[in-house]
Amino acid sequence: MNKNLEMRDEKISKLLWKFSLPAIIAMLVNALYNIVDRIFVGQGVGSVGIAATTVAFPIMIIMMATSMLIAIGATALISIRLGEQKKEEAEKIVGNATVLLILLPLLLAALYLAFTDPVLKLFGASETVLPYARDFTHIIMLGSVSGSIAFGMNNFIRAEGNPRYAMLTQIIGAVINTILNYIFIFKLGLGIKGSALASICGQTVSALFVLGYFFSGRSMIKIHLRNLKPQMPIVLGILSIGFAPFAMQIANSVQHTILNKTLMAYGGDLALSAVGIIMSIATIIFMPIVGISQGAQPLIGFNYGAKQYDRVKETLKKSVFVSTIMAAIGFIVIWIWPNQIVGLFSKGDLPLTELTVHAMLTFFALLPFIGVQILGSSYFQAVGKPVQSTLLSLSRQVLLFIPLLIILPRIWGIEGVWRTAPIADTLSVLITVTVILFEMRNLPKSTPKPVEQS
Repeated sequence: MNKNLEMRDEKISKLLWKFSLPAIIAMLVNALYNIVDRIFVGQGVGSVGIAATTVAFPIMIIMMATSMLIAIGATALISIRLGEQKKEEAEKIVGNATVLLILLPLLLAALYLAFTDPVLKLFGASETVLPYARDFTHIIMLGSVSGSIAFGMNNFIRAEGNPRYAMLTQIIGAVINTILNYIFIFKLGLGIKGSALASICGQTVSALFVLGYFFSGRSMIKIHLRNLKPQMPIVLGILSIGFAPFAMQIANSVQHTILNKTLMAYGGDLALSAVGIIMSIATIIFMPIVGISQGAQPLIGFNYGAKQYDRVKETLKKSVFVSTIMAAIGFIVIWIWPNQIVGLFSKGDLPLTELTVHAMLTFFALLPFIGVQILGSSYFQAVGKPVQSTLLSLSRQVLLFIPLLIILPRIWGIEGVWRTAPIADTLSVLITVTVILFEMRNLPKSTPKPVEQS
């Protein structure tokens, strides 16, 4: 069965498994960059090193947001065009997106290097943490193009129906990152600089494998020189659909900036380190759900373009169900082994461990329901409806989390910081369910599948 017929006719459960499993593994592997960095930094540098990576985190989110702006917008369009049997248009989208994935990170890196210390202080660096944050973030920004290509073009591989190779490119990079973290920090004594170097080396190797896929002739979608010249209608189409995840990540960066400053005001560097650990744990829990959404996206986009709306609904329902099960498993693990999980990062630091465990259990109180919110936003990205996607993406971070983060600590102190997340989660899930139910009721009936000519 060719790929187009498979996307149109194969069982949704089988396709969702085929596309999501590699995406889940790839996202988990991608999450290891953040987690491995913090584990090695926590063990080799200490809590001040974890605080430094926490300060750098909003900057890294901005870089990821830029990649997502291009990659997810282009991926949705590629899937829809392939569903419409318009391969040449899909190749134009890939060419334009590739150029943007190089130019935008270069621009952001230049801006950061011009205003390094003010930027790091803006994101919450104290005088103690600032030198460590500077050493770490400088190297990360210098390698930003590799990270952008590795993440962005990996999505294009998945969109054309080759999720296994997409997974492989990320696994290779993460394994290299893990090995080099150990060597650079513990064998060569490079400290926090070694962790940043390890990340960049891993991302560079991933980027080379991704580029090799497209330029070796193995890809269905080709990169042609004529398509590398940006065309405004294509660029605007990419940006309009990619804006929702971009806005979500920018809001996430703003949220982390306010969070860092609030933590410094109410809990100091120790609270900043605790949140760094919590965010690493959150990453390992959320990435499988994001993997489900990435696996579902090309299925939803293709069948939406092919007017097979029953398959669109089925894909959404099954992906929400699976993501909820995954979130519930993460929730149970956290409640059973909180001290052991936090101990991976805290290196016998009892005050840090105790604070982090308490904060984590409060922070993740509504975790089992978060999959609904992620899948709801992803659905609207996949069908090319940026307004709804943006609304759902921003509902938690901008409309709910940030205002609550400003208000609740004034009432409960540091406890108000920890209670912000479950309250925001509850309200955002209610908004998402309302919007999705309305959308499902208004989808037209499926167009009969065309009969293939022999």
